[in-house]
Amino acid sequence: MWGRRVSAIAGFVVTVFLTFLGLLAITFFIGRVIPIDPVLAVVGDRATNAVYEAARVQMGLDQPLPVQFFRYVVGVFTGDLGRSVSTGRSVVEDISRFFPATLEMATIGIIIGVVVGVPLGVIAASRQGSWIDQIIRIVGLLGYSMPAFWLGLVGLALFYARLRWVGGPGRLDIFYDGLVSPVTGLLLVDSLLAGEFDIFFNAITHLILPASVLGFFSLAYIARMTRSFMLDQLNQEFVTTARVKGVPERVVIWRHAFNPIRVQLITVIGLSYAGLLEGSVMIETVFSWPGIGNYLTTALLNADMNAVLGSTLVIGAVFIFINKISDVLYRVLDPRAR
Repeated sequence: MWGRRVSAIAGFVVTVFLTFLGLLAITFFIGRVIPIDPVLAVVGDRATNAVYEAARVQMGLDQPLPVQFFRYVVGVFTGDLGRSVSTGRSVVEDISRFFPATLEMATIGIIIGVVVGVPLGVIAASRQGSWIDQIIRIVGLLGYSMPAFWLGLVGLALFYARLRWVGGPGRLDIFYDGLVSPVTGLLLVDSLLAGEFDIFFNAITHLILPASVLGFFSLAYIARMTRSFMLDQLNQEFVTTARVKGVPERVVIWRHAFNPIRVQLITVIGLSYAGLLEGSVMIETVFSWPGIGNYLTTALLNADMNAVLGSTLVIGAVFIFINKISDVLYRVLDPRAR
């Protein structure tokens, strides 16, 4: 029994390592084929040939590709992703500053998506063809078709500029900025740890609108997939048998039909969460949110390849991590997968 567990853990670690190594190879290849010269981004387009060549040698770009890739892998595993041209700081330091802001917003967004989207999908399936089902399907369609930047701008114009229900762009009002020392990087957590409840509630007013916009797109996808999974289960014979036996409809829906789709929903929620973490660029731009998407966009505009590759690597690692967590949850919820 213990041998099986050790083998399973070893296989898990090897799979994660090989997947991450493949991700490193892809990011390295992307950095070498895109038409951006990282040397020019450092020395400028008016530098002499001597300065250009000296910078190229210093950056190791004169070495063969296998040597460059080996140095890149060693740098990643030792926590060295290079220095950002845009900020002048190390890329690891920049990511540790910007990624928690995206993590905070995406986490609130996926919570909204799950808490609202799953019940909506179940209700729509249990009332297939009714007006409630039609309204929920329209909400899902809007979530798929509505541009994120447009919805964000409308939200700012209505709830911030006109109604004053929420805070404006950014994570905090300007006079609160810098008053809380970063511990986790998550502003809500750090403000509570510091006992700064005014800053905590101010951060919530700024976070609620961009997180709700992300949550809307997430709940549209989750509700649609939940509805599809539930319709398939509600047409199964064991559900019909439970109804014939007189089992209450609420029990039929939430126990007999919903329990089997939990494993499928883990995949949907995991992919949705990863998508929010890497796909919030437009929302971060509209709301001036200092997250990884905004950082990556600025790096691309400035031809800052170290920052671009570092951000891409972190986003890819998040996908790998979430997928592996989903695999673990499969085995917890479904004994057949163990």
